Amino acid sequence: MPTKGRADLDAKIDALFRLSLAEFTSARNALAAQLKKEGRAADAEQVKSLTKPPAPAWAVNQLHWKDPKAIDQLASVAERIRKAQTGRSKNADVRGLLDEKKQRMAELMEQASAILGDAGHAASPDVLRRVSATLESLAVWGKTEGAPKAGRLTADLDPPGFEALAAVMGGAKIDSSAKVLAFRKAKPPAEDPAVARKRGREAVQTAEKALREANREAERAQGVLAKANARMEAAEARYIEAKEEARAASSEARNAAQAVADAERSLARAKAALE
Repeated sequence: MPTKGRADLDAKIDALFRLSLAEFTSARNALAAQLKKEGRAADAEQVKSLTKPPAPAWAVNQLHWKDPKAIDQLASVAERIRKAQTGRSKNADVRGLLDEKKQRMAELMEQASAILGDAGHAASPDVLRRVSATLESLAVWGKTEGAPKAGRLTADLDPPGFEALAAVMGGAKIDSSAKVLAFRKAKPPAEDPAVARKRGREAVQTAEKALREANREAERAQGVLAKANARMEAAEARYIEAKEEARAASSEARNAAQAVADAERSLARAKAALE
């Protein structure tokens, strides 16, 4: 039975995973700082290590907090299907169970799409495919010891591999290293060599066309620059010529003024002599 401190920490972590993705990181850091301040260093480190989940895993967490029984019911149907397929459950209606599982998955996927949309996240086909894969994984693992649980997922889940599936079928404990697996995208199919060569030639032609256009633009720019330089040189020559003309005119004006002053003095002396 968990201690009061442990139960308190679990409640705080659960509250953290209920938040929106935009709030997660700051709230996690604040909680870690608070725990450290309270002298709970180990708890603070545990909280600090929690990874912000991607949108698909976050949506599955929200499905759990919205209705904890919904994913458990999906896992229960998956368990009944496994028992029927392995002969551990006699007279089971496998087709009916498969239809029930399909219906529960459809309901959960519809809710997950709404959750993502309401939170402003894109419910793209790829995102929904990752939500579906995570739900399928949780359904297969069910309540197997060591399996990941909805509500605190920090990564999208892949369907379990052969060894994990065998462990589930045999009731063994799942290795904790398999608890959370990053979702792996399928590799795209290899491209036909002829198609690749054709696309390569088209890319070369496009690049060559762009180069020709760039060269023409560069030549046009050089012509504009040459004309501008010629106009600037002509303007500089006219400026120098005008400056010289102004200097000569200034000198001529000074000489004329001096001549007028000399003439006025001569006139004044002549008048004085007549008197």
